Amino acid sequence: MLVKDFTYYLPQELIARHPPEKRDGSRLMLLDRSAGCVAEDIFKNLQLYLRPGDLLVMNDTRVIPARLFGHKPTGGRVEIFLLRRVTGSEERWECLLRSSKKFREGQNILLESGMTAVVLSRCASENWLLEFIGDEPFAVWLEREGHIPLPPYLQRDDCSGDRERYQTVVAREPGAVAAPTAGLHFTQELLTRLASYGVETAFLTLHTGLGTFQPVRVEHVEEHQIHTERFVIPPDTAEAVNRTKAAGGRVIAVGTTSARTLEYSAQQSGHVVSGSGEADIYIYPGYSFKVIDALITNFHLPESTLLMLVSALAGREYVLEAYREAVSRGFRFYSYGDAMFIF
Repeated sequence: MLVKDFTYYLPQELIARHPPEKRDGSRLMLLDRSAGCVAEDIFKNLQLYLRPGDLLVMNDTRVIPARLFGHKPTGGRVEIFLLRRVTGSEERWECLLRSSKKFREGQNILLESGMTAVVLSRCASENWLLEFIGDEPFAVWLEREGHIPLPPYLQRDDCSGDRERYQTVVAREPGAVAAPTAGLHFTQELLTRLASYGVETAFLTLHTGLGTFQPVRVEHVEEHQIHTERFVIPPDTAEAVNRTKAAGGRVIAVGTTSARTLEYSAQQSGHVVSGSGEADIYIYPGYSFKVIDALITNFHLPESTLLMLVSALAGREYVLEAYREAVSRGFRFYSYGDAMFIF
């Protein structure tokens, strides 16, 4: 299977570089797999396409302000991108470093408000292990001084509004460096209305990593090495998913992060089990879904693993035809863009 078979044409003006005025005011493309048709609505009308007994599974990860700026004692500018915190330490992080000159172990990087990052050692690949030392806890400093790590395709720096709009309304577990963007369309009012209608909501955590933006650099889909991401599935979520399946209800993943986590959990037994770990499941056409029945998602980059996952659920040709239709109708694409419901 060729990676180039998952491409499509997207005019640059359809990339949504800023969020819509209202979260649930986004457009919603509807893909009915059984009928093979495409329709359109507004996201706030999602209830029309759900039914009592459905279960929405949402990712409650919270994006950390992972982009930091500082300088070397000699004056050279440095950009730090936090990737993941070292287990058992609040001050040690695996990071990406960017500067005009190379780094060395023991080197200091001076940050705002008296914080210093010490380069401890080289990690796997191009990453570095850093320790942050200052007069206040690093988590407190980070929340105040860090920048929201907007996806590179937005081609702009973050602004004050991104601190709220690049988070879902259910975000509560810090650790992601990219938002689970399908969840950005939900408001608390919409979730309350769905609950009154009989639609249950359950939560899991998958800390979306930088790998979600990495391009597929091989020719054949099967040759790609997928990245790993930390996840947690609480016992009540596993119970809700399995109960819904047993009762004949639909398990609807809100976003590819929720879909990957559920499917990873069910690889061995076919049932979702509670627990935590590192998810490395790679889903592309030919995969047989064990858990999810439907998916709420955004429009993804050409030749990306996320587009491959969506194609595995709905069929490559059907999905690409829907993308072409979305382009012709002027839908907004990517993180701050419009949504799609595949059912």
